[in-house]
Amino acid sequence: MNIKQAKEYIKNSVSLYLKKDEFGEYRVPVVRQRPIFLLGAPGIGKTAIMEQIAQELGIALVAYSMTHHTRQSALGLPYIEKKTYGGKEYSVSEYTMSEIIASIYDTMEESGMKEGILFLDEINCVSETLAPSMLQFLQYKVFGRHVVPEGWVIVTAGNPPEYNKSVREFDVVTLDRLKVLPVEPDLRIWKEYATERGVHGAVMSFLDLKKDYFYVSEMTTQGRSYVTARGWEDLSEILKLYEEEELKVEESLVEQYLRNPKVVKEFTAYYDLYQKYKKDYRIEDILDGAPSPMAIARAKQASFDERLSLLGMLLDAVQGEMKDVMEQAAYLTDLKAPLLALKDNPLDVMLNKLDVQTESRKKALVSLQTAGSLSDEDKRKFKRTLRFLEERRKELFLREFEGEDPFEHVKKKYNAEAVRLKQETERTSARLHALFLFAEQGFASAEGANGNEMLILVTELTVGKSSSAFIATFGSEDYRAHNEQLMLSERQSDLKAQIAELGL
Repeated sequence: MNIKQAKEYIKNSVSLYLKKDEFGEYRVPVVRQRPIFLLGAPGIGKTAIMEQIAQELGIALVAYSMTHHTRQSALGLPYIEKKTYGGKEYSVSEYTMSEIIASIYDTMEESGMKEGILFLDEINCVSETLAPSMLQFLQYKVFGRHVVPEGWVIVTAGNPPEYNKSVREFDVVTLDRLKVLPVEPDLRIWKEYATERGVHGAVMSFLDLKKDYFYVSEMTTQGRSYVTARGWEDLSEILKLYEEEELKVEESLVEQYLRNPKVVKEFTAYYDLYQKYKKDYRIEDILDGAPSPMAIARAKQASFDERLSLLGMLLDAVQGEMKDVMEQAAYLTDLKAPLLALKDNPLDVMLNKLDVQTESRKKALVSLQTAGSLSDEDKRKFKRTLRFLEERRKELFLREFEGEDPFEHVKKKYNAEAVRLKQETERTSARLHALFLFAEQGFASAEGANGNEMLILVTELTVGKSSSAFIATFGSEDYRAHNEQLMLSERQSDLKAQIAELGL
C-alpha cells in the first residue's frame, strides 16, 4: 500500500481502539488492541503521517526512536525496596518508571489530553538486551512494571532489513501480535502532500519528468546509494533559502541531500534550466495577464518537457497564493467569535475579555504543541489571531481610538483585514484566469486547448487541498468549463472504446 492508504488505515484503527461503550469503557480491550507495525523504506513519510493523524483526531502524540534506548531507559532503573512477607523483611528489586511511559504522563499533564498515540520508530532495531521485553510490551502495553495509560494506542515503525544493518527479524510469535502494514513509495501520493507543503517547483517538475528518481536505493562499489522523499523535501527548503540569499546552487549542495551521483548531476542541470525558463518566460508577466508574444510563440513550439516545467512554475506560484488566501480566511473566521464577544461592553470589560481570550488561546497553543498535534497551518492561524488580539488590546489600553467607540475601532481594524483578504482573493482569481488563458494560447495543439497540459493543470488544481478549497469557495469559471470539457472528452473516449469492443 502507499503512505496515504496506510494513514487512513491507521487513523481508522486508532479511532476504533478509542471507541467506548455506554459505561465509558474501551470497546476493544487492551490485550486485543494489536499495535500497528508500519514497515517501509527510510524517508517515506512514516513520522509525518503520525503527526497528521494526531492533528486530525485531536489527540496527543509521543514519539520515540527505539534505537536510542537501552534496557534501563525503556524499562526503568532497578532499586532495592524493603518488603515484609510472613513477618520477615526481604530486599526486593523494583524499577523506576520507564522514560517512555513517564513522557506520556508528562504530555497528559501539560497538554490536558488524556488520549493519544505512542509512536515507536525503529522498533525492529532495539538492542539485544531489550528485545525479550518487547513481546510483553507489544501484547500488554507494559514496560517493566509500568503500564501504558489507558487511551493510548501503540503504533510502531521500522525499515526492511535491506535498508538497515541493525534490523532484527521479528519471529512469528512477535509478528502475530502486530498488524503489519508494508508501505511502498508512491510519487503521485507524495505530490499531494508536497503541494500543500510548498515543495519547490523545480523538485516537483523534475520528478514529473523523472519519476524513477523519486525514490532510489541501490548498492554500488562506493556503498549504498539512495534518494528519499525526505531528501527531496529537505533539499526544497534549502533551495528556497539559497534563492532568497541569491546564492548559487551547485552539485556540492544537492549531493548533501540526494545521495546518488546520477540523480545529483541531472537535477542540478535541470535546476539551472528551470531558472532559465523562469527568466525567459517571465512568469510574473504571464500571471499578471500580460505574456509577451515571444512567450506564447515559444510555448507553442516547446517540447513537452519544457511545457511541463513551465506549467509547474505557473502552478507553483498560483497554488502558493491560493494557500495564503485560504489561511487568511481561516484566521478571520477564527476572529469572529472573540470580537463579537466585545460588542456592547464598556472599555474595561472589553480589555478584560481581550486578556481572557488571549490567555486562553496561548494555553491552547501550548497544549497542542506539547501534545504534538498542532499542524503548521493551525500554528500560523493561532499566531495571527493572537497578534490581532494583542494589538487591539494595546490600542484600547492606550486610548488610541481617537474618540470613536472602542468596539467600532476594533471592528474597523477587522474590516481592514477583510478588505485586504478580498483584494488578495480577487488578485489570485485574476492570476488563475491568466494561467488558464495562457494555457489555452501557449499550449494549443491540433487536438485543441484541452491537451495534456490542460489535463495536468485541471488535475493538479483538483487534487491540491488549498487550490480545490479556493475554487470551491470563490469559484472559477475557467476551471468549471475546462473540467466539464475534459470529463465530456473522457466519456466520449469511453464510449468509443465500448463501441470498438462491440465491433460496431
